[in-house]
Amino acid sequence: MLKWLWLSGAVIVLDQITKYIAERALVLYAPVEVTSFFNFTLVYNPGAAFSFLSDASGWQRWFFVIVALGASIFIVWWLRMLHAGERWTAASLALILGGAVGNVIDRLWHGHVIDFLDFHYAGQHWPAFNVADAAITVGAVILVGYSLFFARNSDTAGGERS
Repeated sequence: MLKWLWLSGAVIVLDQITKYIAERALVLYAPVEVTSFFNFTLVYNPGAAFSFLSDASGWQRWFFVIVALGASIFIVWWLRMLHAGERWTAASLALILGGAVGNVIDRLWHGHVIDFLDFHYAGQHWPAFNVADAAITVGAVILVGYSLFFARNSDTAGGERS
């Protein structure tokens, strides 16, 4: 199932291209309104999701790099163990892998993750995120949702095993 690594590669390329464009087209912390609920806003996040540990002294950069690289190795191993029919699991893992590597690249090159997608409603903003974060989230939702609602049914029908 390593054939799914093309999807990880596509996520990484799209993530890095959009971050490159965001850094050149946007001013740090200056929102550009796109719709009444969405802005482009360049933000640097030295922490993890939702700015977790963003105010730590710098050790978190290497901690998150090590965690992401460990998770990436585990995901590649998991992909190798999958059977040909386990397409949803493979696709979800490939999305998560691509997102993790995209953010590791940021941490290694810049010391922080570049975020720029800013959704908001009634003055409340969701934390800014990027393509890598979106891929991780979509991959996780597919993995959990498929495992909970579909894997057992398709197992009895000769499809993916759980």
